[in-house]
Amino acid sequence: MMRGPIAIAVLVVLIFLGLNSVFVVDEREKALVLRFGEVQQVKTEPGLGYKIPIVDTIVKYDDRILSLTTQPLEVTPEDDRRLVVDAFARWRIVDAVKFREAVGGGGEQIAKSRIDGILNNAIREVLGSVPSTAVLSDDRTPLMNRIRDLARREALSLGVDVIDVRLTRTDLPEQNLASTYGRMRAEREREAADERARGAEAAQRIRATADRTAVEVTSEAKKQAEIVRGEADAQANKVYADAYGKDRQFFAFVRALQFYAQSMKTQTSSLVTQPDSLYFDYGRFLRSIGENPGPETGASRGNESASQVGQ
Repeated sequence: MMRGPIAIAVLVVLIFLGLNSVFVVDEREKALVLRFGEVQQVKTEPGLGYKIPIVDTIVKYDDRILSLTTQPLEVTPEDDRRLVVDAFARWRIVDAVKFREAVGGGGEQIAKSRIDGILNNAIREVLGSVPSTAVLSDDRTPLMNRIRDLARREALSLGVDVIDVRLTRTDLPEQNLASTYGRMRAEREREAADERARGAEAAQRIRATADRTAVEVTSEAKKQAEIVRGEADAQANKVYADAYGKDRQFFAFVRALQFYAQSMKTQTSSLVTQPDSLYFDYGRFLRSIGENPGPETGASRGNESASQVGQ
């Protein structure tokens, strides 16, 4: 009667032991079989693995390429100009046994801390041997390769391969940025002031040249106008003189017409004068300017002509 339960119990124990003696390794993992803390087996290929139940334990590590971003680090290049640098690294576990011995039970977190220290030391050593202009340049590939090679040599003791290192930021410290921006701003303001001063000087020269040219042109124009006016007056006087020599009576008549025309240049059409004024007596007008009215120009004819002109 007791054989049935005993057989079932033995079967359960065998199944338990069988299940605990098998483990699965994913293609993204590495596995170590530990017995009392000692490495008994390394499983790097995906598939099933076997271990002694209860006695052996399995430790798995990521077999993929992992990333690490360093904290901002202040470095001093050889020209003593401080810079703030941070980096991005890619690494991978290549020796699981050595990795286990280096980090113990801390795993990847302890490894990242150790690699971060290695990277910081490599960054300080490499960037401290070059001027700041090389660090701030666009082509930093040689520097990054040197940091990677130096960190790789140090990280191999952890069973880790540093595949790549990139400098993601290289800036001046915050306390230096303000002074640097201030110097840049002052320099730009000085250049702007110089440009404005040169522009004002050029504008003043152009303005003075234009003013001088305007005075010269105006003076020359006035000179030519006076010459033309003088020549015109001389020509008019010559014409008047010729007319006077040919017909003194006609010349006197023209002078009278000019007198009448000048007297009509008023704002109104009304004229207030005495009946016996020179305006209405052509004969008296001629005598007033030293001309003889002659037998054909009496007072009545002068009055008639003046009245017609007045109308």
